[in-house]
Amino acid sequence: MSDKGCCDSVGECFFDYYTSKILVIRSKKVGTLNRFTQALVIAYVIGYVCVLKKGYQDTDTVLSSVTTKVKGIALTNTTELGERVWDVADYIIPPQEDGSFFVLTNMIITPNQTQSKCAEQTSFYIIKQSILFFSGVRTGRCVNYNDTIKTCEVLSWCPLEKIVEPPKRNILPNINNSYLTQCVFSRKTDPDCPIFRLKDIVEEAEEDFQTMAVHGGVMGVQIRWDCDLDMPQSWCVPRYTFRRLDNKDPENNVAPGYNFRFAKYYKDSDGTETRTLIKGYGIRFDVLVFGQAGKFNIIPTLLNIGAGLALLGLVNVICDWIVLTLMKRKHHYKEQKYTYVDDFGLVSIFGLIRHPNVCYTCCILILFGILTYTWVTFCNWLCSSCAL
Repeated sequence: MSDKGCCDSVGECFFDYYTSKILVIRSKKVGTLNRFTQALVIAYVIGYVCVLKKGYQDTDTVLSSVTTKVKGIALTNTTELGERVWDVADYIIPPQEDGSFFVLTNMIITPNQTQSKCAEQTSFYIIKQSILFFSGVRTGRCVNYNDTIKTCEVLSWCPLEKIVEPPKRNILPNINNSYLTQCVFSRKTDPDCPIFRLKDIVEEAEEDFQTMAVHGGVMGVQIRWDCDLDMPQSWCVPRYTFRRLDNKDPENNVAPGYNFRFAKYYKDSDGTETRTLIKGYGIRFDVLVFGQAGKFNIIPTLLNIGAGLALLGLVNVICDWIVLTLMKRKHHYKEQKYTYVDDFGLVSIFGLIRHPNVCYTCCILILFGILTYTWVTFCNWLCSSCAL
């Protein structure tokens, strides 16, 4: 194509005027396809965007602050302590945490430790010596651990902690004080009660409470708030779910369970500092709050309506493409759809020629977002002329 021909074609585009033409095609196939596609678009906009996803609402996420309170007593009967009653001050360590709480459920007690020298544990000597993990500072001496075994002497808190494997064993608007003193959370009968039994929480997560009580673990108490602020406030209620957060598989975890050590210090009558070392096992409960609230807003409503109308306009494009490319009488439809009325004076001045290469060039420029809306319209005319 010569430069003159290209310039003439572009000049023709500049002086063209486009007006709509309605072509009614009486065809059951095309008509059915058109109505079916329109129905799909309307169902998508109304059913999915507006009803299911609430596209007419402006949404925001939850900002929360959580407070927890633990009540109850427990009775134990062990060799070290005998029969003992535990209250909240004994088994909640520390008393307050941000968004979580820890319940002591098992312990290993080493009483009357003092700063002195003693024989290291055999398990530390045999297993741990290669990784420099000792009970204290080694003095360099080898002393009797018992009648048959000798181990390294260490300077530490003595006697040392025993290496013992724990034995295996088998708030809503309508809530008032009287309700809280009687209710206990139940998934089926009372799902809105904010008072939980520890055993019920663990069982809701499909875990064994006795195993977790012995070895410890971390549980997540998930509170989800999904609120439609266009509805009554009483409909905005939390939903509780529970799951275990730590890795309970001993094969893939160097320290399964949950435990830590703490000590209680005191001095004897002779001034010797003594402590009782406690290795505590328990269940840590982390309270996780998340959710979303939505309320009607005109801006997202108009945006979604506009998107729906644009999709409806796409229906005509799809049907036009099918009619002009796939139907048996496509050439006849093309002749009826596009009509050109030339101003002979204009043609004689410019000598205009519609050339397919101009059409293809315009389409490429459209794909790369170079042309403006006006030129897109011109290219549509060129493409239609190429099709004819």
